Amino acid sequence: MKVLKFLDENLEKMLCVIFLALMSIIIVLQVFFRYVLNNSLSWSEELARYLFIWMIYIGISYGVKMDKHICVDAVYTFMPKSIKRGYAIVAYVLFLIFAVAIIYYGILVVGMQISSGQVSPAMGLPMQYVYAAPVVGMVLTVIRLVQKIYYAVTAKEWES
Repeated sequence: MKVLKFLDENLEKMLCVIFLALMSIIIVLQVFFRYVLNNSLSWSEELARYLFIWMIYIGISYGVKMDKHICVDAVYTFMPKSIKRGYAIVAYVLFLIFAVAIIYYGILVVGMQISSGQVSPAMGLPMQYVYAAPVVGMVLTVIRLVQKIYYAVTAKEWES
């Protein structure tokens, strides 16, 4: 249970930090190789771009977890306290529907990438790994949204 609790509290944060650190190291290496050694790395920009894509989609889940995603809260701020819970639940459910749609279509795209056998130009990385980022990120987002909906429904006092 301790491992699950640790992952629940830190998974997205750890992944984003790892991806950002790797991306930064790769970019610094590229600058060093290009300007100091006059010999550019062919794969560095591509890998940094793919790490950035993965970081963005994992970051969506982290944003949901921390309630830092973009929302229109002007209406929410002026609502009576009795309506806020229902408004939040509706917003979470709509976001959940969107995330499930992205997962569905993302799986279709990953399947097409697998069948086409496309690889990235510089590294030769199978592109299904890059196109899997939205699917993985949205699966994590769905988990976080279900947690948010559960909390909104079961919490005795509500103030998001």
